[in-house]
Amino acid sequence: MAILKKDNSDEKVISKFAEAALAEQKRSRRWGIFFKLLTFGYLIALLFMFGQSSSHSPAHSGNFTAFISLNGIIGDQMEVNAKDFKSSMKKAYDDPGTKGVILAINSPGGSPVQSGIINDEIKKYRQLRPDIPVYAVVEDICASGAYYIAVAADQIFVDKASIVGSIGVRLDQFGLDKAIKHLNIERRLITAGENKAILDPFLPFKPEHKKHLENLLAEVHRQFIDVVKEGRAGKLSNNNDIFSGLFWNGEGAIHLGLADQLGNIDYVAKEVVGFEELVDFTTYESFADRFAKQLGVGIGAAFENTILKTINNNYQLN
Repeated sequence: MAILKKDNSDEKVISKFAEAALAEQKRSRRWGIFFKLLTFGYLIALLFMFGQSSSHSPAHSGNFTAFISLNGIIGDQMEVNAKDFKSSMKKAYDDPGTKGVILAINSPGGSPVQSGIINDEIKKYRQLRPDIPVYAVVEDICASGAYYIAVAADQIFVDKASIVGSIGVRLDQFGLDKAIKHLNIERRLITAGENKAILDPFLPFKPEHKKHLENLLAEVHRQFIDVVKEGRAGKLSNNNDIFSGLFWNGEGAIHLGLADQLGNIDYVAKEVVGFEELVDFTTYESFADRFAKQLGVGIGAAFENTILKTINNNYQLN
């Protein structure tokens, strides 16, 4: 009786094919790690280069009109802030070619504290260097805290369709005490100080708390009004609506004395300052700062997780 031998050739082929595929997979993962690290290194280099370039002074020749952009929300960590503005003003006034400064404003407002610091900074330079005038040029909007800043300038120029004004103060809050009661949710809050929870949206709004906050806002509003009256002395019309929180277009703002005349950046540089060349002294956020703000620590965590996962998979294959 003949004994049949099992042919293992097919199994050997499959085994070799699997080994080859596994080896290729390992190589692919190793190259994947390499390219991820290379990409990360490239990003770091870009961040460094953009960060370095943001600190360089603008190139120019001869006399010119300095330009500082105030574009966005005003706040300590926002697009417009006192720290960056101080740096911009110092660079502009330290340059012997500066013959005038234009503040290009396009902002709905923001922090009264940051606005006040910027207002003080403008007035400081106007006193120290009266030979270099400061002009506020409104683009789309100059409202609330942005107008707080604008009134420190020698003159305010607007477009006929610009939005100007909103001289007032607001405090936003939601009252959710009835909502949690309806949902049968118990509020558990422990404080030291009977008024510490004055702004807690889950507690009823006490009349005495409301009165206190109204007085607080009224005081800040009074400070705002005083600054506007000082900056626009002898120019404001006798209209109580000016300080009511209303806002107007550019033509209406001129009529009320909130602005001086129509004019854009190029017009002011050429016809008012007398030097058509514009040199930008705005202290812009570096690419690294923007990158960090937008992605935060998440970029590091995501990269770490990707690398660790890839390495872990590679070890498992080995």
